Amino acid sequence: MNYDPIKDIFAGTIKKRPILRIIFYRLLNLFFLRSWYVRRELKNIRKITNNKELSVYDAGSGFGQYTYFMHKQLQPCSIYSIDVKEEWINDCKKFFSLRKIDNVSFGIEDLTKIDHQNKFDLILSVDVMEHIEEDRLVFQNFYNALKKDGFLLINTPSVYGGSDVHGDEEESFIGEHARDGYSPEDLRNKLEPLGFKIEKIKFAYGFWGDKAWRLGIKTPMRLLNLSKLFFLILPLYFLITFPFTLIMMFIDYKSDNKIGAGINLLAKK
Repeated sequence: MNYDPIKDIFAGTIKKRPILRIIFYRLLNLFFLRSWYVRRELKNIRKITNNKELSVYDAGSGFGQYTYFMHKQLQPCSIYSIDVKEEWINDCKKFFSLRKIDNVSFGIEDLTKIDHQNKFDLILSVDVMEHIEEDRLVFQNFYNALKKDGFLLINTPSVYGGSDVHGDEEESFIGEHARDGYSPEDLRNKLEPLGFKIEKIKFAYGFWGDKAWRLGIKTPMRLLNLSKLFFLILPLYFLITFPFTLIMMFIDYKSDNKIGAGINLLAKK
């Protein structure tokens, strides 16, 4: 099963009207538990930094979901949002321009080659690092790009099933990843020698979060990979299943998971 073909369908759809993109952002924030964890931490960072104007680097913006959230919730701020996919960046540029959002700029960048120096107060990296083989190099680049006391917020799969490599082979996403995921020890061993201070590591997608993921995201994705005709029955599927998915996500969000398929890490320079 692969995400990219399904992502491309959604990307083509939300291009058509700005309102569709906003609805899509809201659905992503609702259906994806990782967004709950990321947005909570971003709000906490805003509280910690009081009313300081933040310079933010969205390192792997994708559809622009978190860039759009931060431009509202982290005010006052300026955001530089990048991705390696030119078509996604161009789509984001067009959307943000139509919405007259002037505190966000975009660029096409490879994180292994960036050379920003003491420029940002916050770097956000959501579901990016598992795709990059040279992760130590990127972590070094992040450290160089941060100002003193700047924050690095990473969300990534964990080694405990984050890439579905412990499931049956036909369901695995491992072909899309450079590694299965990270353990807390692995992240500490790669970040602390660079000078980062680990502020918080929290597991997401524990027992209940994993069940919510399988019911609310993985099963419909599998159906769509079989046939795009399943788009027609998705509304009915979600009408039946989403109340259960939502309850399980809420339990996970409020839990102190000892283990989980995802990791949310906050580090400071």
